[in-house]
Amino acid sequence: RVCGDINLACANCHVCSLKTDRSRNHCPNRTVLGILNQAGTMAEYLVLPVVNLHLVPSTMSNAVAVFCEPLAAACRIVEQNLIDASAQDKVLILGDGKLGLMIAEAIGRHMREQQSSSQSTSIQPILVGKHQHKLDLVQEAGIEPKLLRDIATAGDDGSLTVVKPEYQHGFDVVVDATGSPAGLAMATSLTRPMGKLILKSTCAANANFFAAPIVIDEIQIVGSRCGPFPPALRLLSLPDDQGGLRVQKYVTKTFRLADAEAAVACAAERSTMKVQLICGPEEEELS
Repeated sequence: RVCGDINLACANCHVCSLKTDRSRNHCPNRTVLGILNQAGTMAEYLVLPVVNLHLVPSTMSNAVAVFCEPLAAACRIVEQNLIDASAQDKVLILGDGKLGLMIAEAIGRHMREQQSSSQSTSIQPILVGKHQHKLDLVQEAGIEPKLLRDIATAGDDGSLTVVKPEYQHGFDVVVDATGSPAGLAMATSLTRPMGKLILKSTCAANANFFAAPIVIDEIQIVGSRCGPFPPALRLLSLPDDQGGLRVQKYVTKTFRLADAEAAVACAAERSTMKVQLICGPEEEELS
């Protein structure tokens, strides 16, 4: 059994010849599984190059292994060396959607591991979101959860978009995983001068986007996209007493492949975290 990286590089251009993470993510001739000129999992058959495949440990279930790709995207921030826990970086993750939660799981464990090995004072990264039940899911990762209302007050439109004074410019690294222009503006307000603002989700900035604070405060804006599979598989393989990640808590409901239409409908509900389709012998267990 294998997990597959969705980015297919051409293997013939200058970028590919570098054989770095740039080659993996940014081949100018790449195709992307299910997104760009490469049939995805809704097709009857799909193919990936062998180099894109990563062996799944025999002790790992399929239900856990499918989390490898989204968790790898979260691990990309660690791979980019954007956080220095030993330097006491104060980190805040904005957004408690599926991506924000995976980022919190990865960063929380990374910082805890770094601080332990360097014997530095432990500083917990903060995850900010709107839903307490989602924030509760990541506390095993060494995360300090905060509701949005704890750090922000209402703006002119009544929504919580104005950062409270005690949190303004208070963080060395801020990860925006909100996918909204309002979230990006908040993330900018939370980042200290000369700090790092990591954009982890795409959003269409509206015409009122105000870039002046980024220039004035000399904020470093860094994009972050797909990530490495090996560290994600390692996290998924670790036992609980070694910081392992129990991803089953994110599965709202499991369906047989024959019930795919019901699964799609369930996935569209706002309360749904993740839906899984089971194929093969395991499908019989749901009958």
